[in-house]
Amino acid sequence: MAKLRRENHTSLSDASALRIRAAWLYYNEGLTQKDVADRLGISRQTVIRMLDEARKRAEVQIWISDGMADSIDLALRLEKTYGLDEAIVVPSADKAEAAAIAKAVGLALGQFLSETISDDMTIGVGWGRTMTASLSSFRPPRRENCKVVSLLGGIVAVHQTNPIDYTWRLASQLGAECYMFLAPLMVDSIATKRALIEDCGLKTLYDLAENLDLAVVSCGDIGPHSTSLSEGFISHETLEELVEAGCVCDTMFNFLDENGRSVDHPINERAMAIDLDTLKKAGHIIIASGGAHRAKAIRATIRRIGGNTLITDEAAARELLRLAAQ
Repeated sequence: MAKLRRENHTSLSDASALRIRAAWLYYNEGLTQKDVADRLGISRQTVIRMLDEARKRAEVQIWISDGMADSIDLALRLEKTYGLDEAIVVPSADKAEAAAIAKAVGLALGQFLSETISDDMTIGVGWGRTMTASLSSFRPPRRENCKVVSLLGGIVAVHQTNPIDYTWRLASQLGAECYMFLAPLMVDSIATKRALIEDCGLKTLYDLAENLDLAVVSCGDIGPHSTSLSEGFISHETLEELVEAGCVCDTMFNFLDENGRSVDHPINERAMAIDLDTLKKAGHIIIASGGAHRAKAIRATIRRIGGNTLITDEAAARELLRLAAQ
């Protein structure tokens, strides 16, 4: 799938960030206007207008102003290091708390989705704090013939994140068909999982997941600050077993080691979620997650399913680059 194109920008701050990014690539990286257009997924005429506007606003002098240089530099280095089409790096939250990080990264995710979802798309979505936070900045025009597909089951006792509500609200704002994963996040056996898929109507979700145009996922770290643990999805005993098995990452309730391989633990067989080997077939994969403590998880996710667009924060970006340099 060709890189997603973004022609219409709905907010001044987003237009400013893209304009400065174009200027950075053209003046600092030495790319041609066509190369800049291809890198950003916009037309060459749009690049020309942006460069002219940047000069008029005095954003381009001997250096690029507006305080965006660090984020842009980190994004470009991530793209090169991890083979991404695009990295979007937001400033780290003042408080390195899960809610603040999720809000910052989620806002960027919502803006990105608003600009990139087009007609006739089948969109697979995970859930979590970052996904929920994206709804506050998700302002797309109405789209035709879109489908939104939930990629994993839900939970009985809802705390801060309601997976069904997220999928439904995203689809509603698009005017899209909504396919919800009406099953528990984890079942007692492989036999129960198979029965739910084959006999209870969930096979439709698995079939749709084979041909996603866009997959939007997040990931969590496995350790003392694990979101899965704090939300009560897994026990301390299971956490210890996962860590012992080499797990560093929870991607859509698939538990991975640092190389992106599924760890040898029965929880992977009992999770009601689309298989990651299916997910990696999606035309365009967006990974949205932040915080330095999640860098290993983000890297493991990229190693397992690839990734076209990474949306993260400065702290995670720096740690990802540090890990790659080791």
